Amino acid sequence: MAGETILVIDDSPTIIKVVELVLTKAGYKIISASDGVEGIEKAREEKPDMVLLDFVMPKMNGYQVCKHFSESPDLSSIPVVLMSAKGEQVGERFVKVMGIVDYITKPFSPEAITAVVSHTLSRGAEITEEPVIPQSREEVAEEADFEARVWKQALAKLRNSLARTIGSSVASIDSGFSDDETLFNEIKNTLSDQFLEGCLGELRSHSPKLAAESDSGMTGDLSIIPVSEIFFLLQNQRQTGILTVSKNSTKVDIYFNGGRIDLASAAGISEEYLLGRYVIDLGLMSRNEMDEFLSIQENRNLLGLQLVKQSKLTETEVKQAMTLQTRELCYELLRWNNGRFAYRLCKPLPAVAIEASLGLNVDSILIEGFRKVDEWHVIEREIDDFDIVLLRNDDAIVQIGRHKLEQDELTVLELINGRNTIRDIIRKSRMGSFDVTKMLYRLLSSKLVRKRVSAVAT
Repeated sequence: MAGETILVIDDSPTIIKVVELVLTKAGYKIISASDGVEGIEKAREEKPDMVLLDFVMPKMNGYQVCKHFSESPDLSSIPVVLMSAKGEQVGERFVKVMGIVDYITKPFSPEAITAVVSHTLSRGAEITEEPVIPQSREEVAEEADFEARVWKQALAKLRNSLARTIGSSVASIDSGFSDDETLFNEIKNTLSDQFLEGCLGELRSHSPKLAAESDSGMTGDLSIIPVSEIFFLLQNQRQTGILTVSKNSTKVDIYFNGGRIDLASAAGISEEYLLGRYVIDLGLMSRNEMDEFLSIQENRNLLGLQLVKQSKLTETEVKQAMTLQTRELCYELLRWNNGRFAYRLCKPLPAVAIEASLGLNVDSILIEGFRKVDEWHVIEREIDDFDIVLLRNDDAIVQIGRHKLEQDELTVLELINGRNTIRDIIRKSRMGSFDVTKMLYRLLSSKLVRKRVSAVAT
């Protein structure tokens, strides 16, 4: 229906005149502003039904205006359509991420601007918010458990399909297996849940259309837009949704809620980032207790939920471990110089993220993360390969005295035997790679250990 009020914010008198002429003829009431500051004032005074916004303007650009709108309770519900000469380049990146509902490329025809306005207003009239009934903690936990089971079943079907397809294509090759079924089972066993989830994450980040149950808002390449910039944007826009970051077969999901991080989960990543390690690091369970608990669990994907259900840990204790895990996954992402990312709106978040609700501040994560990245750069000058083998300098250790070393340093020292690589030491110590390499760097600098020199062939 016509008669709605449209606010046009553009520093070009020509654009304003054209839009006013076209839309007035279509029955709309037009008000205008020549810059972002004036536009915000007019929006507050006139309460328009929608805004047509230029991206490049003096005083405040389109990004800053949208940021102000999204952060103002009295303006955040007003739909905004972006007008830009670089429509696709700017529009596709920021639609649904900055509160922009659509975009139109300049120059535009009268038919195009009328259609965009009509579509935006009619869509806004159709959308009605259903009241959200709060879930009990038990309902959230049950929903998270159900989601995990459904996801596991989907992965099992994918695994079987892949194994059958691969198996049938290589069945004619002399593989040493007695029959096709044996070959199928062998292939299936190599396709772990983590491997499949990592592959799906890679697919989602390259093709947002594959991200089910949510709208893709922004995708890109980490070599162009680093993770820290994405974190800043999602924090500043108080976004609620899921950021998926992928590299090779590794996938990390970061769940944002109002610009804060509620949870991080990963697939296809090193075992050091599993929740059990952080439970042990906090002294909540011993390694033996954790191993025994895991040995009787059918579903390890919801370890925290199972620990609480079986009264092994309290909810507070599990959240302490999840906080450490989430922070370290974010720190790891800050080191990635390549890979892909995809952000998608998701309201409400999945039950597992609602259950966690960590509410971590992005700024504090970035500050600590950048510090760790700087330390990594120093360490990598000395330890640039995890396949290096180290040797102990026992005389130097005796001279300095073992009692002067920390318990973790002694644990790492015992694993240095002239055979274990640094990768082996990290795995066997069950500590994080950053902590282990930091200790090894100190031990190397103190001459308590040295690199094994490979024999030169003659």
